[in-house]
Amino acid sequence: MSGEPARILVTGGNGQVGFELRRALAPLGAITAVDVGDCDLRDEAAVRRTVRELAPQIIVNPAAYTAVDRAESEPELAHAINARAPQVLAEEALRAGALMVQYSTDYVFDGASNGFHCESDQPNPINAYGRSKLAGELAVAGSGAAYLTLRTSWVIGAHGANFAKTILRLAAQRERLQVVADQWGAPTSAALVADVTAQLLGRYLRAPGGASATGAFPFGLYHLAAGGETNWHELAQTVVRTARDAGRDLRLEPEAIVAITTAQYPTAARRGPNSRLDTTALRTTFGLVLPDWRTGIGQVLEQILERE
Repeated sequence: MSGEPARILVTGGNGQVGFELRRALAPLGAITAVDVGDCDLRDEAAVRRTVRELAPQIIVNPAAYTAVDRAESEPELAHAINARAPQVLAEEALRAGALMVQYSTDYVFDGASNGFHCESDQPNPINAYGRSKLAGELAVAGSGAAYLTLRTSWVIGAHGANFAKTILRLAAQRERLQVVADQWGAPTSAALVADVTAQLLGRYLRAPGGASATGAFPFGLYHLAAGGETNWHELAQTVVRTARDAGRDLRLEPEAIVAITTAQYPTAARRGPNSRLDTTALRTTFGLVLPDWRTGIGQVLEQILERE
């Protein structure tokens, strides 16, 4: 590219990942972060107008409808934000010769298999949220634009609502809590997602011939998650233990968190037992080391506890 800073558009700038992207991508170029008040992703005309006015060289789209259970009763809204909006953004990326970066989820799989899901595994979403995210993946891949799609899992950040903050709130109120112990995955910090994205985009911008050198960069679909594995019950215990060790006054002891099965905790949206993602392709292609989930969650909890 030329010596000028890259123009980067980030959607969902106030969300968990969007907030971290504003930090992580700042050294790479001029960041314009928009949120629903600036550009409602349900409004196709507004999306196209925003992209054409800003003329970004990179479009990064962490914005999403993430209310997994509510999506069962609002599938059209989930599809509009998670599928149609990425399609429109990718179409505009193609028109502008820009790179499209999309984020997806382990929920594109049914979670019924053993082992870690690879990028080549056949998706089979079992809830409306997963179906909407898979539709977004396919729309971006079929758009003709240069793209990176990063599937991640169990994202937790210091900014925004998430599982860790819910557990901390309940731990201050209750002396006993039940948490599902038969769903497995890797809690992934929003900061890790943003930092890896920044590394990939840095490499893209340094590609021989610049960003236009489409043949010099390994575009496509990659799995991005922290190392290791755990379940929601162990994660809840980790959150409470860490908070208590840090001096937080909580009513709940880690040992008072009772392990239950998915069948004992019915939800509107079905969830499979296996959310584990194989990150071999990402690590080997880009030479990355992804830390164990405990590292990122420890850093997130430190930030949350400092702020509250």
